Amino acid sequence: MKKNIISGLVATALLATGFTASVAAHQAGDIIIRAGAVVVAPNESSEQVATFGEFGVSSNTQLGLNFGYMLTDNIGIELLAATPFSHDISLAGVGKIAETKQLPPTLVVQYYFGNAESKLRPYIGAGVNFTNFYDNEFTNDLDGALTDLSMGNSWGLAAQVGIDYQVNKNWLVNASVWYAQISTDVKFNLGGSPTTIETDIDPWVYMVSVGYTF
Repeated sequence: MKKNIISGLVATALLATGFTASVAAHQAGDIIIRAGAVVVAPNESSEQVATFGEFGVSSNTQLGLNFGYMLTDNIGIELLAATPFSHDISLAGVGKIAETKQLPPTLVVQYYFGNAESKLRPYIGAGVNFTNFYDNEFTNDLDGALTDLSMGNSWGLAAQVGIDYQVNKNWLVNASVWYAQISTDVKFNLGGSPTTIETDIDPWVYMVSVGYTF
């Protein structure tokens, strides 16, 4: 399903590069603000946790915000932000054992296909993600065997593909897909012994939004 969404966006981008209309959009100097629903869907993997297997991390949906600035008619920069994401952490055969919250601001440089008069503006982007984990706590400590949970912050690369449709001079609708490298050291005491489990979360991020151009 994820591959189909990405393939569809890429195909649309390639088909739409020559599509133009009378509504001017995405010109040098424009500020673009988008708001909508954003889903973080982890593609997690981790080291083995004793005899329990790997960590599992749940998906979460929040209000997404991004702020863009067009350096030229085709090149922009964009910051992705959102209300805090909440994730359940589980272990195979045990179920949910913990909760965490995170903020993943992501900054990318983008290339927009088409030109300033194009009503449909597919784009691609690449940049860097910073993820701050906080409010980490065990909800099932396995009768006291699990204590002192912490998760390290993460820096990683990020990429995106998306498309804007300009409804009129100021308003647009948007769909985008992101991929971010997020890796954290999960630290806790297991039966009194300090334990560190390297965990890759590497989520796909899906966003559908409405935007306004200044």
